[in-house]
Amino acid sequence: MLKEKPLILIANDDSIYSKGIKVLTEIMSEMGEVVVVAPDSHQSGMGHAITLGSPLRVTKTNDFGPNIASYKCSGTPADCVKFGKHYILKGRKIDLVVSGINHGSNASISVLYSGTMSAAIEAAMEGIPAIGFSLCDYGNDADFSHCHDFVIKIAQQVLEHGLPTGLTLNVNFPAKTAEGIKGIRVAKQANAVYRESFEQRKDPYGQPYYWMDGDLENIDLNNGTDLDFLAENFATIVPVKYDLTDYTALENMSHWDFN
Repeated sequence: MLKEKPLILIANDDSIYSKGIKVLTEIMSEMGEVVVVAPDSHQSGMGHAITLGSPLRVTKTNDFGPNIASYKCSGTPADCVKFGKHYILKGRKIDLVVSGINHGSNASISVLYSGTMSAAIEAAMEGIPAIGFSLCDYGNDADFSHCHDFVIKIAQQVLEHGLPTGLTLNVNFPAKTAEGIKGIRVAKQANAVYRESFEQRKDPYGQPYYWMDGDLENIDLNNGTDLDFLAENFATIVPVKYDLTDYTALENMSHWDFN
């Protein structure tokens, strides 16, 4: 066990009012000193957006009780981590950033759209070990109770062993069933893509507007991916790096002639 009480910063994208962040804060409070900085409104699907053209408004709250410092922020999940590190906790060493627990899966290609994961990746960019936690259940009344022990185990491993520079963990839990989570699998990200559709509707003035919908098409079945293991009722961990460079292509393209 850890000898000193770690400082843990918590963020999310479902807003400071979500059930998932309340559950995560309760769990992390068992492990260390917790500070919460989270959006004041829903920020799902924001990716790694940051606020540049308008001011950030940050207000201290009592949403997690008197013993936990918490702040709601008008910005994005990445803004929350930036503000937490460089203003609220300025001068202090943050031992771990955790984001979530997200209502809904962030497995496979969803990691690129995810505000939950952008908060964790922002921390990794700052050199802080970070984990994004998600539950494959979109319901506001989702049951997170089966995640508790796994969150503790994963966070303890990261606190004890650290993570390589630039790396964060994308953790997804299957929805709760009578069977229970079978265990944890470290896996690769599935090669999948969203196939979108757009439904046209009309407002009261007769002007068109559109709702985007779609389904995730997994073209990487039975290949040891996060989606495979989640379907088998395992929790999954995908190690994620924000460096998107394709180094094989970099080497191949070094021989191109641009003259």
